[in-house]
Amino acid sequence: MSKWTDQLPEAAREYIGNRRVDEVECVIGDIAGVARGKAMPAAKFAKQTNYFLPNSIFLQTITGEWADNPFDAFTEPDMFMVPDFTTATAAPWTADVTLQVIHDAMDQEGNPIPYSPRNVLKKIVQLYNDQGWTPVVAPEMEFFLTARNIDPNMPVEPPMGRSGRRAAGKQAYSLSAVDEYGKVIDDIYDYAEAQGLEIDGILQEGGAGQIELNLEHGDPVRLADDVFFFKRLIREAALRHDCFATFMAKPIAGEPGSAMHIHTSVVETRSGKNIFSEKKGEATESFFHFIAGLQNHLTGAIAVLAPYVNSYRRYVKDHAAPINLEWAYDNRTTGIRVPLSGPSARRVENRLAGMDYGTVISATKVNTYVF
Repeated sequence: MSKWTDQLPEAAREYIGNRRVDEVECVIGDIAGVARGKAMPAAKFAKQTNYFLPNSIFLQTITGEWADNPFDAFTEPDMFMVPDFTTATAAPWTADVTLQVIHDAMDQEGNPIPYSPRNVLKKIVQLYNDQGWTPVVAPEMEFFLTARNIDPNMPVEPPMGRSGRRAAGKQAYSLSAVDEYGKVIDDIYDYAEAQGLEIDGILQEGGAGQIELNLEHGDPVRLADDVFFFKRLIREAALRHDCFATFMAKPIAGEPGSAMHIHTSVVETRSGKNIFSEKKGEATESFFHFIAGLQNHLTGAIAVLAPYVNSYRRYVKDHAAPINLEWAYDNRTTGIRVPLSGPSARRVENRLAGMDYGTVISATKVNTYVF
């Protein structure tokens, strides 16, 4: 193997096996969570020392328009793209052997671009590390499988299931309902295994063709990368079976919306002790400060958690979406929920974020910057 392939994670090396890597995708996630970057032959990637993209990728909106540049004139200078080989993973839906590698965005002096979402998250995680703490997150991804829709003037419809009928709603947690599109689920599992991504569980949500995919808890930056990869993976799996996957907050009128629930806890880095729990198992002051911080700051962050007009169609009473900033134990009608758990797993669930914001980066940033 060449030098750069020796730096790859085990799952990527296993995917390559004895084959030749044909292509490498140099990827950066923008503010909206869209994969930006460039693809190149693996032979060129191995030789090239510098990779560039204009900083304007962080100014382009989801509709392709341009936001005002709050930092400088709109001259589109180049950024350095620095590969993070710990993120290297397969693109198993491609015809040849292709790898994806997330890159960090740096300016021409080698400093992190301050408005790159991944750099922002790293900075906030470091603030926790400076206190001797480690934030831990666990995201829940909700999304819809829909029939192919190539006419934007036509309403979105659920996909055809294996029974020959369109998927029906109001079947939350039904195993029969999720089996209707079992082939898509099978490909999601296969792709995730090839990419070295862990799935904690998959279930049928309350909407027609709506699925929830849960990820294992862990490091915020790694989980942000995983959600970024999962969105692309899920879309590709759906396309193989003649349907679309959408992460819009409210793609179908009259159906529940799709959220990104973020479970967050904080542990002492040295001891691994959950700072939300006392030795006797009672909640600590830090736990209540964390909740108070969320209640105080979430209103200012709502443009991040609900970035589009469609986002607010999800916040409807009696449609499994929070419409308040109250908190409670084991109560899914509140914006901030404390799930049932033992003292070591005490955590806070932010239920406000929709699935349509950029990545878990944004919600993790809001969740962790509250003390």
